[in-house]
Formats: sequence, C-alpha cells, structure tokens
Amino acid sequence: MWSGAELVRNPDVAKISFTGSVAVGQRIMRDGAATMKRVTLELGGKSPTILLDDAAFDQAIPAALVMAFINSGQACAAGTRLLVPKSRLDAVERAIVDAMPSFAVGAPADPKTGVGPMVSQKQYERIQSYIHKGIEEGAEVLVGGEGHPPGFESGYFVKPTVFVNVRNDMTIAQEEIFGPVLCVIAYDSEDEAIRIANDSKYGLHAAVLGTDLQRARRVASQIRAGRVVINGVTDDPQAPWGGFKFSGVGREYGQYGMEAFLETRAILES
Repeated sequence: MWSGAELVRNPDVAKISFTGSVAVGQRIMRDGAATMKRVTLELGGKSPTILLDDAAFDQAIPAALVMAFINSGQACAAGTRLLVPKSRLDAVERAIVDAMPSFAVGAPADPKTGVGPMVSQKQYERIQSYIHKGIEEGAEVLVGGEGHPPGFESGYFVKPTVFVNVRNDMTIAQEEIFGPVLCVIAYDSEDEAIRIANDSKYGLHAAVLGTDLQRARRVASQIRAGRVVINGVTDDPQAPWGGFKFSGVGREYGQYGMEAFLETRAILES
C-alpha cells in the first residue's frame, strides 16, 4: 500500500486532495511542487461567530454553542470565537450558562450526550494545555475549565469550556484547539466585529447571527472566509467548501469541486 508521502512524490499522480493540518498541507505543497502536482487543501480554522446586537438570544446563543461544540469541538469549521457586543455581554454570559446543560458530556451512543470524548490522549492533553494557557494569559473561565468532568475521570473527556474576557491576540483566540473550547470576545461596533473576525491567519468558516437579514448579509460579505452561514448551521453540497489564507487552497463540492480535478484543453483548427 502506498503511503501519503509516496503519493505526493510519485510523478504518475497528478492531483492531491487533502484534509488535515496546516503543517501537513504545507509539506504536500512543498513536496508536490517537484512534480507540479495540483492540490486541493482543506486545513485548519478558527472560525468567528458574530452575534449582532439585534440577535434573539433564545435562538442565537444555542446556535452559537452548537457551532462551537459540533463533533465535540473536533471540527475544522467549529465556531470557536464568539464575538458579542459589549453592551450585551452580561446577557450573553447568562444565556450561555443557561444553555450549557444541553451540552452534557457523555458516551457518544447516549442520545443525551452533547459532547463526547476526545479522539486520543494526545488530543486530550493538547486541549488541557490550551485551557491552562488561557487562564495563564488572563482569560476568565465562565463554564468548564481544566481536568475531567465529574464522573468521567477515565477516558479522554474534557469539560466543555467557555472563556470570557478574551482578547483576540490571546493564544486561545488565535490557535486552533480542536476541542470544545469557546472564546467570547467583546466588540464596540460592527466595523470592529468584522475586523476581529478577519484578524486570524485562518479563513475557513464563519457565522453571523441577527434578526435584520439585510444587515447580516452585509456583515457576512465582509468576512474573509470560504463559507459564511447566517442564523444557524446549514449546508448545501452544491455550495463550494474551502478556505482563505492558512485554511487551504482550492474548493470542494459542487461545480467548483469537480473543476478542481479537471484541466482545460483547447483544440484549434485553421
């Protein structure tokens, strides 16, 4: 069986499509250049969710938490930065605390489970180190924190964690944690929210939550991400999927995804 490295090196392979880490994606681009490989790379993310000041909290906060904790946070598109208006920060915090019981830790087969175990001990330890780093850098734990959840001392279970008083230049706001850790970042104006959303080396996914759809669309159009959803998780297999900046190269799905595996040829006759 061929290894991934051999596929990248082999001159008989014209195209590589890869989903994974930035580091491996960079290596594929570098090693594949020797044989002029075409590549499609879907890499990491640090996706922002912008909560507008007109959002209906009873719907918006649960939607934001679903996007943060999807697949127990082990998703490249997870909305792990929640940008909220400073004027409504206290209400956001109360709404998050009220909604967290819906994201109970448990076995994946249990229908009541909202957050399951991490994929490995290495990933568990990685998430713990980021939670510790967040506390060390001055962010405040609203819910969750370090260690195992009560009753789940064995296994790779972590506490779903929400940090508040987070600055966007903190490590937990800039690096992909790949676990159920959400950073709440306050903003003063719509323009500042957009600036914070784009202040990341990643640009895979984003979300905008608000009741004024025209305004939400205007904000969405200014976010540098390959896909932006409005008012909840949605998908369309015909819509292109892929990222800006360190989130990847090229697109999957729909017409754009098919074209990534084709080469244009012209045959002319005189």
